Amino acid sequence: MPVTASELEATGLYDPAADDAADRLALLTWLCDHGVTIPQLVALGRDSALISLAGDLAIRPGERMTLAAAAARAGIDQAFATRIRVATGLPPTAEAEFTEGDVEGFRSFAAAGAFFGEAAMLQFTRVLGAALARLAEAAITLFVVNIDLPARAAHVGSVAIAEANFTAAQVLGILPRTMDTILRAHLEAAIRRQRALRVGERGDLVMVTVGFVDLVGFTPLARQLSAHELGVMVERFEGLASDLTAARNGRLVKVVGDAVMFVAPSAEVGCDIALTLIEEFAADAMVRPRGGLATGPALMRGGDYYGPTVNLASRIGDLAVPRELLVTPDVVEAARHAPYRFQTAGRRVLKGVDEPQLVYTAERVRG
Repeated sequence: MPVTASELEATGLYDPAADDAADRLALLTWLCDHGVTIPQLVALGRDSALISLAGDLAIRPGERMTLAAAAARAGIDQAFATRIRVATGLPPTAEAEFTEGDVEGFRSFAAAGAFFGEAAMLQFTRVLGAALARLAEAAITLFVVNIDLPARAAHVGSVAIAEANFTAAQVLGILPRTMDTILRAHLEAAIRRQRALRVGERGDLVMVTVGFVDLVGFTPLARQLSAHELGVMVERFEGLASDLTAARNGRLVKVVGDAVMFVAPSAEVGCDIALTLIEEFAADAMVRPRGGLATGPALMRGGDYYGPTVNLASRIGDLAVPRELLVTPDVVEAARHAPYRFQTAGRRVLKGVDEPQLVYTAERVRG
């Protein structure tokens, strides 16, 4: 039975004498029509929270249970379930926040842990949780920047914004299926990459070219630009780095502030990625990329790369001047037949490295 204005007024949720009474009543009625209960409405009360309530509930539908109940249904102890939750990057809680999906997740983790070992699975789950946390925040930003802010600027009613929240949650419901397809494709690509680049019998040691490119002048620029302008610039840099690396069969490992780290299957490809990034911003007087490249063995761990080769690429990148790419002798040797010009830039003292290291500047040969 549809909720009435009298029922809403009795709970204190609705005041017919308020200036926004009509908009408030329309919002409350719409929420109740979409399965939100009056106790849920009372628990929030504020318009800003109510507007997104239906969308929030659509993200994880179903009955909720406590951690203790979810752990019992999964056949594991509560302490183990807490370790799993914290490893995903979510805080421990005794509240009734868990669904049947969480129960299935606990069961799957226990089975995988029995095969790989609990410590190894917890570490893998930390990587997974960090990746999904970034994806979740990216999804929120996608909605806020492209739907919510324009709608509020146009002064549309609360119901229209609530409907947009609900629709966005339904659209994002395709993520699990899409992610499964993309993950399987990435697994195939990662297997091919690991097999092609592995060093000897160690499957976690690979021969790669590691690159770091950062934006010189980003920090003062961040104080000058508006939030929108800064967001556009960051998205342009990250998007270009991601697309360039993927198109050349490399991998964008991570983005740290105004810097990106990537790995390439060869020195030639690494030079192409780094120089293209620098060239794309050549006409920008305010942001001037610089980079460092090193070729050598690197240890694969948790979706990242470690070892002297990585440290060397990072250190020489820090020494580069704006619009300069510094590379190691190993890069020069490996890319000697590629269309690049390498010039000696002298020996440089690097942080954490005992002996001064010989470095070269890299430029593209035109024509």
